[in-house]
Amino acid sequence: MENLLCFVAVDFVDDMNVSGYKYWYLCDDGSVKEKDIVAAPLGRHNNIQYGIVRKVLFAYEESAPYPTEFIKRIKKIVREEKNV
Repeated sequence: MENLLCFVAVDFVDDMNVSGYKYWYLCDDGSVKEKDIVAAPLGRHNNIQYGIVRKVLFAYEESAPYPTEFIKRIKKIVREEKNV
């Protein structure tokens, strides 16, 4: 898995303005899994919000689900899974 990047799709279920949408992020911790709770910057002001990982994808930059020059990074992973 050399040179593979870890991408995660996050759903911010506690924010009624964006709940139900999935936002792609880069994650430096490849042990992240679906249903983990993460802290990530959201919106143009990069306010940190908590969301649930809905999908984990390991891919090369050329196959990224979102252009890597615009993608943000997960700030923190909370290992407690949430069944939502």
